[in-house]
Amino acid sequence: MTIVDMLEQSGVLTVMGMGTVFGFLVILIACVSLMGKVIHALGADKDVTQAAKPAVPSGASSAAKTAAVTAAITAAVNEYRKTEN
Repeated sequence: MTIVDMLEQSGVLTVMGMGTVFGFLVILIACVSLMGKVIHALGADKDVTQAAKPAVPSGASSAAKTAAVTAAITAAVNEYRKTEN
């Protein structure tokens, strides 16, 4: 077996291996997407969507939330700078 034959065989095996992995990944993505649609159709994801929503007080305005976040970040940065020195 010559070097050219071995390189040809290794190229074919590489392409076949990469094709197998790619095919498996396509099947995996399709299965995960299908499972997500089935779970959503059955309504089994209701707890996850309700838990993901943050609890916001009813009277809180957007400006008040922004000010609170800005104050928290400023306090954290100041505390970090104190501990660095």
